[in-house]
Amino acid sequence: MELGKKVVVITGAARGLGRAMALAFAGRDADIAALDRDGDALAQTIRECEAKGVRAKSYVVDVTSESQVVRTFDAVIADLGRFDVLVNNAGITRDALLVKAQDGAIHAKMTLAQWQAVIDVNLTGVFLCGREGAERMIQRGHGGLIVNISSISREGNPGQTNYSAAKAGVAAMTVVWAKELARHGIRAAAIAPGFCSTEILAAMKPEMLARVKSAVPLHRLGEPAEIAETAVFIAENDFVTGRVFEVDGGLRL
Repeated sequence: MELGKKVVVITGAARGLGRAMALAFAGRDADIAALDRDGDALAQTIRECEAKGVRAKSYVVDVTSESQVVRTFDAVIADLGRFDVLVNNAGITRDALLVKAQDGAIHAKMTLAQWQAVIDVNLTGVFLCGREGAERMIQRGHGGLIVNISSISREGNPGQTNYSAAKAGVAAMTVVWAKELARHGIRAAAIAPGFCSTEILAAMKPEMLARVKSAVPLHRLGEPAEIAETAVFIAENDFVTGRVFEVDGGLRL
């Protein structure tokens, strides 16, 4: 896909990986629709994209709300006139052990609220945006691409029953969509990042962060720009579909 003047829709674009991907696509002369719940932080993403000479619009939306997603995607078409690439990046964590126990005594459990919050955003949100994005690509009749952000945790990471389940589901949906949507000229692929330099990891205690880095064969965290460049590669290579790209510095959980 030639990205110049295409419209790239990115969820969770207010910061971190989402902002990095918005800037990477803007650097290829693509127009950006930046979606997030945090309108104030979205404004900074928009300013940085516009500085690259492209059109950029912000949309405050909760991806777990079907009605909000429908309205927002309709607004993207009305404002920017196209819908070429969707990057499903929005995600949250609510980490906890399934059951925390010591010497037979139960101290805590992952709550249903912790489970449901992550499933709603990280799995149902991807489903809703993927469905509505695919519908609009089909209606426009010129194909497109869906990039889903999975995670290394899809293989199963202790303390992340909810997150691992959601990210495994995202990877599986990607393969299904690649098979179902190919006849419409729509590709689907996913990226499974390892540990990256984002606000979540920056909040870790130094000793914990050092342990995380030491487990990575390259002995460093990934940079958001490196994940973003993977998304651009997927977009620009028209023979890529139905695959999950692991960008994790060689780490395997």
